[in-house]
Formats: sequence, structure tokens, C-alpha cells
Amino acid sequence: MQVSVRDNNVDQALRSLKKKLQREGVFREMKLRQHHEKPSEKKARQKAEAIRRARKLARKKAQREGLL
Repeated sequence: MQVSVRDNNVDQALRSLKKKLQREGVFREMKLRQHHEKPSEKKARQKAEAIRRARKLARKKAQREGLL
């Protein structure tokens, strides 16, 4: 990953870098790797995340269909 610093504007480059890292999921990955996670806990977390994603998708779909 590369971020260019223009006109000695380090603050803007840092914000850009943080935004790119956030989009790539690096912060989430670091947080998950800080502590060991048992396989059963990992499976439960992934299942909960999948359910959350499915509900969010269903909400968005229902909203789109309701507006059209």
C-alpha cells in the first residue's frame, strides 16, 4: 500500500492511509489477532457476522423494493 505526501501535507497523507487501511480490513484483523480465539468462538463469531450481513442485505432490499 502506498500513499504519497504532497506539499509536505503529512496530516492529509496519514488520513488517506488510515482510510485505505480501514477499507482493507487491517484494523479488524489486528484486533482479532491480539488474543487467541478458540475455533468454536471463531465459528460462532463468523456465523453471527453472516447473519448480520444477511439481515442488512434483506433490509436494504426491502427498502429498495418499497421505494420503487
